[in-house]
Amino acid sequence: MLSITSQYLARYRRLADDRSGSLLPVTGAQRRFVLMRSLDPSGRPDLVPMFFAFPHAAIDLERLRAAARRLAARHTALRSRPTVIRGTPVLSVTADPDVSVTRPVLLPGESHADALRRALASWDPRGPALRLFLVHDAEREEDVLAVVLDHAVCDGRSLARIVDELGAAYGEEATDGRPAPEETETELAAYRDAVHGQLAAEEKAQTPEATAYWTDRLRAVHAHAAPPRPARVPEGAAPSGAARARLPAPDEGVSFPGLLDACRAAARELYGPDRAVPLGYPWGGRPAGAEPVIGCFLNTLVFPVDTGHGPGSQVTADEWWDDLDRADVPFDAVVAAVRAAGSRWTGGLDGLLTVDDDTRRPPLRLAGVEGREIHVDGRPVRGPLAISVTQGAEIRLRMVWDRAVLDDETAHRAFDALTRALHPSDHALR
Repeated sequence: MLSITSQYLARYRRLADDRSGSLLPVTGAQRRFVLMRSLDPSGRPDLVPMFFAFPHAAIDLERLRAAARRLAARHTALRSRPTVIRGTPVLSVTADPDVSVTRPVLLPGESHADALRRALASWDPRGPALRLFLVHDAEREEDVLAVVLDHAVCDGRSLARIVDELGAAYGEEATDGRPAPEETETELAAYRDAVHGQLAAEEKAQTPEATAYWTDRLRAVHAHAAPPRPARVPEGAAPSGAARARLPAPDEGVSFPGLLDACRAAARELYGPDRAVPLGYPWGGRPAGAEPVIGCFLNTLVFPVDTGHGPGSQVTADEWWDDLDRADVPFDAVVAAVRAAGSRWTGGLDGLLTVDDDTRRPPLRLAGVEGREIHVDGRPVRGPLAISVTQGAEIRLRMVWDRAVLDDETAHRAFDALTRALHPSDHALR
């Protein structure tokens, strides 16, 4: 039987034959995002926003527009639009990127954060994959710049490069500055090669042995979060809640298996003991030998978090290393295999864990002025909760949750359990 990747490529080739090169295939990671969007009644995409606060009037809007256009023109993923044609997810490549840079008008009584949340909530998936929004924060006398991407065109490893290149493009001379046609064609070829290389790796990874491994590994999991109930959201409250903490960092940092163990404590508070909770996390990278193109190449792996007393940290580490040996099997192929074995799991995740290194998050500098990265909380979230960990001189924890699924009191108990697991000694959280 053909693998899911082989079936996808066969469908893509039939479409591409009719489109004279304007369509590109998508990776397994992109396929997941595009299909999730198509199944959402609202058609809401997953967005990756970055927010930077600058001194008021430090940003030249027209110069920023030109820089954003130059950035998008240089990268195939940023001048493409994810779409589904005859049931097949693809990227539709545009020759002339249309990057919008807008100033949302604040409604009476709105704050800058309210305006940004409203702008992102009205995101039209038919528009460009990269958009910028600039709003004034009158309270701090700052301008907040939101650089927002459709998650289907970029993963977390692309963000640092996007920030760096946007700043560089802003510093270029005030000319059109678009790449020469041959430069565009070279990057397009490199992007196409990287995607096909990724798909080849995914196809090779879908062996009977790997399928059997994931089937056995995830047989007992199923999503435990209750279905969303908008009535649970307090009147006038934002759709999501958030909590954050700063912890002292061990000299060697916290290992990824250590973070998975800490998530067990949070999951126990949320879903009860003796459960197998599906926790997703991104993993992977560009295929070997591929050019470092911007795009979405990180697969979503699933870790079955045991909310009992736990098998011990060494067992967690051993299981995680075994999982990484099969990390190229795409998410939808894993779900299909587990479902075919009779599991009740439908692919829903009870949580998502992302980990970053603060040395890989450069500040955005525009003409020598450095923007301060900030968070704008209260935006809708796709799953019940998401935990992000940034490691460096300290550990920065952040958790957001869907208030239609989890109440604030339970979520805060889970976050407290997470912080205690990562730093069990008594200390004052900063």
